[in-house]
Amino acid sequence: MARRWAGFGLAVVVVALALTALPALAQEAAKEPTYRSFPLIGSRLAVWAVAQLHLNFAAFILGCPIFAVIIEIIGWRTRDEKYDWLAHEFVKLTFAAFSTTALLGAFLLFLFVGYYPKFWTYMTSIFFPTYWVYALLFFVETFIVYLWYYGWDWLSGPRKWIHVTLGVLSNLAGTAILVVANSWVTFMMSPAGVDESGALKGGVWAAINNFTWMPINIHRLIANIVFGGTIAAAYAAFRFLSATTDEERARYDWMGYIGNFVALSAFIVLPFAGYYLGREIYAFNQTMGITMMGGFMSWLWIIQAILIGILFLGSNYYLWLGMERIPGSERYRKFVPPMLLILTIGFMVWATPRSMVITLDEARAMGGTHHPFLGFFGVMSAKNTVVNLMILTTFLSFVLYRRANRVSVKSWVGTGMAVQWAAFFVAAAVVVFYGVYGYFVESIVRIGFSVYQVMAVLGCIVLVMALDIPMFKGARSTGTIRWGTIAPRSQYVLILLAVTFTWLMGLMGFARSGIRQHWHVYGVLRDTSPEALTPALGYAANMITIVTIVFFALVSFIFWLGGLSERGKAQAHGHAAPVIAGGSHGED
Repeated sequence: MARRWAGFGLAVVVVALALTALPALAQEAAKEPTYRSFPLIGSRLAVWAVAQLHLNFAAFILGCPIFAVIIEIIGWRTRDEKYDWLAHEFVKLTFAAFSTTALLGAFLLFLFVGYYPKFWTYMTSIFFPTYWVYALLFFVETFIVYLWYYGWDWLSGPRKWIHVTLGVLSNLAGTAILVVANSWVTFMMSPAGVDESGALKGGVWAAINNFTWMPINIHRLIANIVFGGTIAAAYAAFRFLSATTDEERARYDWMGYIGNFVALSAFIVLPFAGYYLGREIYAFNQTMGITMMGGFMSWLWIIQAILIGILFLGSNYYLWLGMERIPGSERYRKFVPPMLLILTIGFMVWATPRSMVITLDEARAMGGTHHPFLGFFGVMSAKNTVVNLMILTTFLSFVLYRRANRVSVKSWVGTGMAVQWAAFFVAAAVVVFYGVYGYFVESIVRIGFSVYQVMAVLGCIVLVMALDIPMFKGARSTGTIRWGTIAPRSQYVLILLAVTFTWLMGLMGFARSGIRQHWHVYGVLRDTSPEALTPALGYAANMITIVTIVFFALVSFIFWLGGLSERGKAQAHGHAAPVIAGGSHGED
């Protein structure tokens, strides 16, 4: 505990000194050169690496507590100790990464001030009032999180409501931090509230409330939940693989399932938030949107399609493996082959490029860069269609998993299931209809069709769950889930999902920054440094890979340090690990 408080104290001191020095640093920066060169690797790579590491850790410590407090509330209301233990485990992971996040943030600040002084001076002239808000929120969240973690046993029993309130407040403070920081990032991409010279006109709110601010807030909040879930599930997978007893394997099998469930639930709606963000980018500047989707970055989306395809296939594969530990799931395994077929075809279509990388002779033989057949699958009509079908298929996998060991005893079960299947077929029909129709209309009309496809899928999800929850309430069980008996290869799937999503976050961060091209603030503050160019996709991929490797090395080390204090102890902070094997009737 002393080591953790020491780390916390160091982080607070560093951040406090950095924030206190901001006005003086900004004034001094005005007298300094426009740019400085970082030794060996250059300033851009230094900022890129530290920023991505900081954002990865920040995404985890902001996303993980969101579902941790929800799980704690479930345990509090149901008086089920295993949920309280699980929430404590998730918060423990967050706690371990907290100081590292703060230190990386302080390091990033010094890089901006020291190596991009003119840029930082300009950003300070616009957003200086928000710096103090950010600092205040940081301290508020830090103290609440520490009280939330260390007061877990003290605020139990009749005082549990106070502890839950602390968890809710920590999440509100964390979300507020995210919203404030997003205003700086989105202003660089879609500036607002400034005149032609770049000077602020009116209040700072006009700069904050720019075109992409709210879409980024929504997209990042959902993505943080996905990211937190995947990292927590990967941690559980590691503990499962290194477990020495059946009880320990059962606990971490269950923890991995919950982490993956959280990630999958948020991941299903994440593409819709991405549509919203893309639409607002086009609304702000069509040239920027075209550069992002159809310019030199077009092949980036093929890589994204491959990564998201891995996430869809991996998540479904994990659910299918998990059904093997559920008695009664045999009746649903016949659905696995057709679902796998849909996911595979969707993956192939989504990863099909519009323009092929071919030689001049090959282009002449084909009559152009578009393949006469495959070219039809390279446009957004096809891709929007298959991704929505993949979302529906993944949702169906979850529904079948959820009811695998339960048989409804409701008198209206036949009608309810018929309505559910009809909802799936109607949603799929709407998605396919607008996907095909999109080939025969103008692009501006075709873009609007994606809204109808999204609404059909979301409507199906809401209707099916609205029927499924009451239909299987009080259902007859076909047997308890045998936690801990899942195939070990499933745990490697969880680790793969975490690595893939981390890499995907880095790729999308590159896309968001890259569409600004040679601008620090798009159309307002030009980047005149020697590194003012958008790197090639291969170069960016190598950089993202290195950062991802470093991130997981740091995460592994931090979690290892956090676990040292528990070795040889039966419990941590008074939290005895519950016995979970065979203890579920499907509600988990």
